[in-house]
Amino acid sequence: MRRMLHVALVAGSLAVLCVMSGPLSIHPMRAQTIPQHHDRHERNEPVNLTQDAAASVRQLASRDAAERQRAAEELAWMADAEQRKMLDGYRLQEKNPRVRLALDWALYRIGKAEALYEVVRALNSARGEQAIGYLKLIENPDPLYNIMPRVNGNTQVKILEVLAHVGTDKTLEFIKPYMTSLDPRIADAAAFAEREINIRIAEPPASTPSRQRQVGQGSEEDATPPN
Repeated sequence: MRRMLHVALVAGSLAVLCVMSGPLSIHPMRAQTIPQHHDRHERNEPVNLTQDAAASVRQLASRDAAERQRAAEELAWMADAEQRKMLDGYRLQEKNPRVRLALDWALYRIGKAEALYEVVRALNSARGEQAIGYLKLIENPDPLYNIMPRVNGNTQVKILEVLAHVGTDKTLEFIKPYMTSLDPRIADAAAFAEREINIRIAEPPASTPSRQRQVGQGSEEDATPPN
C-alpha cells in the first residue's frame, strides 16, 4: 500500500511538471524561429533585409495605395539593388498609377536604367508633379540628355524645369540649342534653367553628404525612349 502511494505521488508530480514546463519549453521556441525565415519565404522576401527595408516591403502588400506609394519611395531612398527582383514583381502586379510611378522611381534608383523613361513619361500626365519631385532628386542629370530630343515639347519644358534644379556646368552647353527654340515655352524654360544653374555654380560648395550613391547608371541604349 505504501509503495502504491509513493508511485501515485511521483506520477502526480511529473504531471504537474509537464503542465508547467509545456508552455515554457515549446511555445517560445516556435514564436522565435518560425517568423524569422518561413514567413519571409512565403512572401518571397530575402531574409537579410534590414528592419526598415523589411517594414517597407511588407507595406507594398497593403490595401492602402498611399501606404504602398510611401513604401516604394522609402525603398527608392534605400537604393538596395538586392531588391530589384522583388520590386519588379510588385511593379507588374500594381494597378494604381501613382504607386506604379513610385515603383518605377525605386527601380531606377537601384540600377534599372530603362525605368527612368517611365518616370519621364509621367511628366506629361496627371502625375506630372509627382514625377518632377522624383527627378529633382536625381544625382546625375546625364541620362536626361539622351531622353530630351525624343520627347514632345510639353515634356521638354518639364525636363528643363528639372535641369534648372539639378543641372551642372555640363548642362549649360546641352541646353543652349533650346534657348533659341521656336516654342517660347521651351526657350523660356531653357533660359530659366541657365540662370538657376549659373547661380548654383557661383555658390560655395555645400558639404558632401556622408551617404551618396550613383544609381540608375545602366546602359541607356538598352532602354526604349518614351513616345
